[in-house]
Amino acid sequence: MVKSREWSRKTREEMITLHRKGNGYKKIAKMLNIPRETIGSIIRKFKAKGTVETLPGHGRKKMLTSTAVRYLKRRVEKSPRVTAEKLRKDLSDVGTEVSAQTIRRTLRNEGLHARTPLLSPKNKKSRLQYAKSHVDKPLKFWDSVLWTDETKLELFGPMDQRYVWRRKNKAYEEKNTLPT
Repeated sequence: MVKSREWSRKTREEMITLHRKGNGYKKIAKMLNIPRETIGSIIRKFKAKGTVETLPGHGRKKMLTSTAVRYLKRRVEKSPRVTAEKLRKDLSDVGTEVSAQTIRRTLRNEGLHARTPLLSPKNKKSRLQYAKSHVDKPLKFWDSVLWTDETKLELFGPMDQRYVWRRKNKAYEEKNTLPT
């Protein structure tokens, strides 16, 4: 049966008080204009748990064990460019069948996010040099500058989007950059 709504704590406490005074489920249901089954359910829960509070649910059992999660974290820390699909195949080889999306979600929950690798040291240096040389330009100067999107052309190597698994504020570590 689907739960349609939650009764207020005050209403649930009132049900318990009326029940303790000796009223039956049917009588309480008429007095509060609440279904008898609901009254019974709340009173049974109170007798079993001793509270009218909404208790947390248990949720679905996790697909990955804590050992598998530790393995994923170690593997990503060691080689951040590994793909979720490759990690899925590695887990599959040892008998743990999960989707690549589950691996991505797990790594995100562990504080590791897939980001595009940043600039090479050469590019960092040239951009910093550009910024320093133009830092004192007046605002009027920037009105005449046309900014366009960068276009990437690769003659050799893959033309796909690459990602690096990394923690927050670790973008500029050498292992998290990709030379272009």
